[in-house]
Formats: sequence, structure tokens, C-alpha cells
Amino acid sequence: MSDLQDQMKQAVAAAATEQIQSGMVVGLGSGSTAALMIQALGAKLKSGELRDIVGVTTSFQGEVLAAELGIPLQSLNAVDRIDLAIDGADEVDPSFQLIKGGGACHVQEKLVAVRAQRFVVVVDSTKLVETLNLGFLLPVEVMPSAWRQVQGQLREMGGDAQLRMAVKKAGPVVTDQGNLVLDVKFAGGISDPVNLEKEINNLPGVLENGLFVNITDQVLVGEIKDGVAGVRDLVKR
Repeated sequence: MSDLQDQMKQAVAAAATEQIQSGMVVGLGSGSTAALMIQALGAKLKSGELRDIVGVTTSFQGEVLAAELGIPLQSLNAVDRIDLAIDGADEVDPSFQLIKGGGACHVQEKLVAVRAQRFVVVVDSTKLVETLNLGFLLPVEVMPSAWRQVQGQLREMGGDAQLRMAVKKAGPVVTDQGNLVLDVKFAGGISDPVNLEKEINNLPGVLENGLFVNITDQVLVGEIKDGVAGVRDLVKR
């Protein structure tokens, strides 16, 4: 990661953490920018600036980090509400539709985002796109026994779907739910994410896909202006 990109991520993570108030149940997202937010939250709890916070994590990675920082955690089933969820995204379009799932955590991420009263997305400016899926593949989580069948159905829908393979491990990536991930590219990108999300999720064998549609309340963007990292509150188009 470049120094400038790291500065953008740090700035936007800090800005998002300012929205957390004492007594909140907070959804803690996954990925590099969300990890910086979790670290900032841990520091505020340690200093006493915030208190009585309960975190609900979206990945095992986030759970480990939050536990190390002393953030009290509960499972999704154990809380009666989520006041605010903060998470990153792999792509954000002008209508606040997202692609998530680069870390293969999109099932739990979507559960937490939908449950939250407010869902705030934190990204650096490189994640902003006019059309989804031109630069980032769409993750689709599938049952291990069904990946070939789903791959064929996605091909019929115009999507080139490849099984995501692990790095530094033989074989495919296995999600926190024990499933596999197909990464899908649609020629020309995704022009209708709302309907495509439903169509893919209706395929037998699919657990969830990485399109997050009509969920996001706010997008905070870290950017560099005149050599200084700042944060922009993105205006929805």
C-alpha cells in the first residue's frame, strides 16, 4: 500500500470513528480501512473517551483484532439492535451501490449492514467508480458441492466465473461459513445491480453475493488534496 493511500485510509477511518457514541452497539467491518477504524475505536475506549460500547464483527479477522484491543463483543444473535455499522467497500458507484467481498466476508458483512440503523461506508478515493465490476470482480459465495453448477448458470447470465484460489495454501479459498467463492466478471460491467443481486441469489447453491444495493446511508471518502489527506462526504447521485 502506498503512503498516500495509507494516509487516506487513516483519515477516513478516524472520521468514521467520530460518529460512534458511548452506549452504542457498533457493527465492525472487515478489510484494511475497517481495521484502522477498529484500532481507533479501541484507543478511544482505552482512553475513556468512549464507554459502554458493544461490537458486532463481520469476520474472524475483525473479531481477533477487536478482542486484542479489549473491545467488548457480542454475536449478531445476541444483540437486539445495531446502532451504527462501519465498513469498507471494494467499489462504490454514484448511487451508493457497492461491491464487497474482496476478503470473502460479504455474507456476515451484509447481515450486519442490513441490521444497522445506519450503515456508513469508508473508502479511499481509488474505490470510486462510475460502473461496478469493470475493475473489480463480483464475489459469489456458493456451497462447495454446487460451485460447478453455479458457475455454469452464471455463464448463461453472461458472467465469467472463476473459483477463487487461496494464496500460500493449496486449493480454493474457504469462507468463514465453510463455503467457496466464485469471482465473476460481466462484460461491460454491472448496469443494473439491484436486479442482478436478486437474480444471482435466486440460483440454487448460492448463499450470497457481493452486491450491496440500497443499503448504504453515507459514504466517507479519504482523498489527498494539495498533499494533505482529508475526508469528503460523498454526495449521492
